[in-house]
Amino acid sequence: MNWKQALHDFQHYLNLERGLSKNSVSNYVLDVEKLILFLENHQLAETPLQIDKGTIQQFIYELAKHVNPRSQSRIISGLKSFFNYLVFEDYRKDNPMELIESPKIGRKLPDTLSEEEINDLIGAIDLSKPEGERNRAILETLYGCGLRVSELIGLKLSDLYFEEDFIKVTGKGDKQRFVPISEINKKYINIYRKEIRVHMTIKKGFEDILFLNRRGRQLTRAMIFTIIKQLALDIGLHKSISPHTFRHSFATHLLQNGADLRAIQQMLGHESITTTEVYMHVDRTHLAEVMNKYHPRKKD
Repeated sequence: MNWKQALHDFQHYLNLERGLSKNSVSNYVLDVEKLILFLENHQLAETPLQIDKGTIQQFIYELAKHVNPRSQSRIISGLKSFFNYLVFEDYRKDNPMELIESPKIGRKLPDTLSEEEINDLIGAIDLSKPEGERNRAILETLYGCGLRVSELIGLKLSDLYFEEDFIKVTGKGDKQRFVPISEINKKYINIYRKEIRVHMTIKKGFEDILFLNRRGRQLTRAMIFTIIKQLALDIGLHKSISPHTFRHSFATHLLQNGADLRAIQQMLGHESITTTEVYMHVDRTHLAEVMNKYHPRKKD
């Protein structure tokens, strides 16, 4: 078995059997491709079935010179999955990654925005331009529903259940969940739909996509990043923000205002509560307030 065939089969397995999203599959493939490139650059002819721990260690050592510990950890995890797949399919008897340890990395706390900063960003949108109403609806939805950027750009008209106050969201691995939507969020989506989108020439195949670009096609992830970065510049916000910052802010503000962690987990679409628990560490002052308010030994 050569690398090309092994990688093709692995990709097929990730798509069909594990049901991962396109982005996740792409990341796994890139991890293996980095190892393949290392072998080519060093003129090493080891196949996926022959490669041993020594060669892998060489690769990891060289990798450490060029990427940060967090990226190293992700690549090591991707390669472990690849070789586990080969073992699972009986192509190999061992996983050469088994004793390879990931570098120690601290838990990265998500960046957040204050309510005032979010209001300032939305207030900076130029509503005199047709895309202004769209951009306002986009930011309100990112913050109001805590969506990932991929979930936002894939949102469809047929996913809007406004009478029931929910939207249907398709998350990682095509898993669907229902997320509550507020009256203010519905208001701005409806303004965009009824005053802007209805007058657009929509390309075939995109008739059901909610947020469209000027050519009547689905927006890209990069475009959402660009919109947000430009608004941050416009208001002089000196923070590195992205669409995900609105998702983090959504979760953090809910927690600060007393929302149940399990409810936040469901709305965010996290498989494990451990992923959601990172928000417990974002605002330590909030934790102190909870202790002082609810602990039986609190001071009078």
